[in-house]
Amino acid sequence: MAPDGKSIDRGSARLVNEGNGREANKLIKVGGWYYLVFSEHKPGIGRYVMARRSRKVTGPYKEEKQLALPGVEAMEPNQGGIVEGRDGRWYFFTHHGTGDWGGRIASLLPVTWIDGWPIIGQVLDTGIGTMKWGGDMPFLADERLAIRRSDDFDEGVLGPQWQWNHQPRADFFSLEERPGWLRLKAFRPLEADQLMKAGNTLTQRTFRQTENEVTVKMDISGMADGQKAGLCHFSGQHSALGVVKEKGDCRLEYRKNGEVRQGAMVKAKHVWLRTRWGLDGLSHYSYSLDGDRFLPFGEPYQMVWGNYKGDRVGIYCFNDNGEAGHVDVDYLHYR
Repeated sequence: MAPDGKSIDRGSARLVNEGNGREANKLIKVGGWYYLVFSEHKPGIGRYVMARRSRKVTGPYKEEKQLALPGVEAMEPNQGGIVEGRDGRWYFFTHHGTGDWGGRIASLLPVTWIDGWPIIGQVLDTGIGTMKWGGDMPFLADERLAIRRSDDFDEGVLGPQWQWNHQPRADFFSLEERPGWLRLKAFRPLEADQLMKAGNTLTQRTFRQTENEVTVKMDISGMADGQKAGLCHFSGQHSALGVVKEKGDCRLEYRKNGEVRQGAMVKAKHVWLRTRWGLDGLSHYSYSLDGDRFLPFGEPYQMVWGNYKGDRVGIYCFNDNGEAGHVDVDYLHYR
């Protein structure tokens, strides 16, 4: 690597590891050894953690050791890094290879050094590690950290909890045109009436807690004919509760994949949309026209795993007719 870090001399590169199904390479140095830790997969067996070591960073990495079993029943904990904790012990921080509607869950497994090799998890008689399901926290801090979820859109930028489902168009959303509100302007999706092919869907991840509730307050007075906007869940499948405007009138609409069910007319300027779920990942939608009394609408929706991710909750806005109409979002409260 060049001294300024901006270029690499490819001619000086040295191959230290290759193989079909290998990924997630990590290089660490412990006690005079360089350890190349990586994930490997064999058909019919699963994905597991391997390591090679050398006294020199450039190799040769001739010594090799399997650090953990595939652990298919534990959703294959394999991609991650070996770190030293504040308690002086070693750990493997990993996210699991597969998951469910909650996503790829992270685990912290103990590491036991045996004959100079970092064995991951519970050490078996064979000298290989396997998934360990419990243990003491390595460090208890006084500072409590929290992940941001709710947003009143009072700041000039979107919070770090938000991600767009597609590349955003900067001139089709605003936090400045109506201070304290998020304005989403509608444009045509890649495919007509396809929520998952629509831009301007602002999302964040869902969490696996006993009780979850997401409520959105929207001003729909700026909607145009052909426009649809509301609250949604999506991953490999999707559902949504929102408002559609047709021939000058607004009405409720529940969507589940390709099925659409229309509801009552909405004459009010504001509408509140809500989704609630528990540990089962079963979403129940409801709506309100006064922010107080919520009425259920649409069938329960089972969140699912998809595209290596868990469920996402989001706010959507699109128009099959073209670039027309907008909605203003006062807040999304995630309890």
